[in-house]
Amino acid sequence: MRAIKSVCAELQISGDSALAPGRGQALGIVVIGTGYVGLVTAACLARCGHRVTAVDIDAAKIERLSRGDIGMHEVDLPELVQAQVGASRLRFTTDCDVALKGADLIFVAVGTPARTDGSTDMRAVDDVVRCLAGVVRAPSVVVLKSTVPVGTAACVGKTLASSCGEHEQPASVLSNPEFLRQGCAVNDFMSPERVLIGDDSPDSGARDLLATAYAPMIAAGVPVLTMDTRSAELSKHAANAMLATRISFVNEIAAIASATGADIERVCEGIGSDQRIGRHFLRAGLGYGGSCFPKDVSALRETARQHKLRSDVLLATERVNSRQRCWAFDALRRDAGSYGRLRTSRVAVWGLSFKPGTDDMRSAPSVPLIERLVRAGVSVTVYDPFAMNNARRELSDQRRIVWAESAEDALHGADALMLVTEWPEFLAFDPARAAHSLRLRTVYDGRNALDAPAWAAAGVRVVQVGRPCAHVPVPVKERAVQPAAGYPGDALFGAFKAAA
Repeated sequence: MRAIKSVCAELQISGDSALAPGRGQALGIVVIGTGYVGLVTAACLARCGHRVTAVDIDAAKIERLSRGDIGMHEVDLPELVQAQVGASRLRFTTDCDVALKGADLIFVAVGTPARTDGSTDMRAVDDVVRCLAGVVRAPSVVVLKSTVPVGTAACVGKTLASSCGEHEQPASVLSNPEFLRQGCAVNDFMSPERVLIGDDSPDSGARDLLATAYAPMIAAGVPVLTMDTRSAELSKHAANAMLATRISFVNEIAAIASATGADIERVCEGIGSDQRIGRHFLRAGLGYGGSCFPKDVSALRETARQHKLRSDVLLATERVNSRQRCWAFDALRRDAGSYGRLRTSRVAVWGLSFKPGTDDMRSAPSVPLIERLVRAGVSVTVYDPFAMNNARRELSDQRRIVWAESAEDALHGADALMLVTEWPEFLAFDPARAAHSLRLRTVYDGRNALDAPAWAAAGVRVVQVGRPCAHVPVPVKERAVQPAAGYPGDALFGAFKAAA
């Protein structure tokens, strides 16, 4: 493996012209798949000055994208797509055969979701490979951007080679994993921490061509790592599994902190100050979600199983994360004293997407939490500034959910609040207004994101993950109509009165 010294660089590229002198040549690039990874890849490579055609089988989606309607919430991406379409560097089509003619690089960026057993669903990749096998030949280069099991690039290379005639040369196949974070994917692509290229050929021609696609980044000092394709494919899964493991680890320590009276935030400061550990991804909360971490952990575990290996750490990571998603429900149940007292309670939920900066509901912790609340008989009012439409589809079978129009609207009539996604508007919300609306003046901060002292000063009891409860004893506001006997807030009322 060849490693180039890591450089922290800020990349600036003109949006109105092709590649700047000395930064490489403009390539003809095809990106197959216009989902999250494919669309970001296509738009950013066009931003680098290349001629990019994005292909998808969904005609309606292609028509929307051609108008600049990306159909998702991702910072800077709508403006980038519109600018590149307007500059004629980016176009969209359903005609794969036409798009492939004369292409230098062909990025495969279709979805690879997880199956129920944890293995990777490769049907979309297989369909693309069958299409490529009939028409793509050297000197074109096929680049696997999709997250795939170890050994996929080698198999694709054999498939392409088997389709060639006696005097034809197959296209080279490279692995080029993406390391994009939803909510800041454009910045991550344009200013990556590294560009990782997997190549099994002793000839550097294919990887040199791929490096040309990233010429502006490389010229700015971004490091390039080259290795064999199997190592590149495993690196992607291992990176996400490592981050997921850190999240589950700190959540398990948070449980111990709660039991012993320690403060997980102080603990993270203590261990994170060790340079061997660091603070990155040491933050207690409701666990991880999204389209990457859950499926990549399960895919890596399935790879281990197929090779008859144990994966105890991965299994523990998944189990802790599954348990952590319902932390807020468990905290509410403990305060209520019993399941029976939950049936007449009303809870507001702020945030539905799996993280701020995106409207993605895939594996969002909000879903199992809300489902658990509803099953227990809790009335739930929800609000998210961007993910409401996706959440309605994800929770379409839940009839007892009230869909609020704003964060404040969600609080009306609620006994308690649960913060699930730390959108900026929630963190900036006036705690005094929340105290006025919440009957029990209690918030379950599932992301440890609120300013607990400020909320406590407003009279709100703040329950956070792995932290001592923050509250200022104040009389609990009475409703005009008194609750029936056995109301689920009785335990909280008792706690407030005892503290007072």
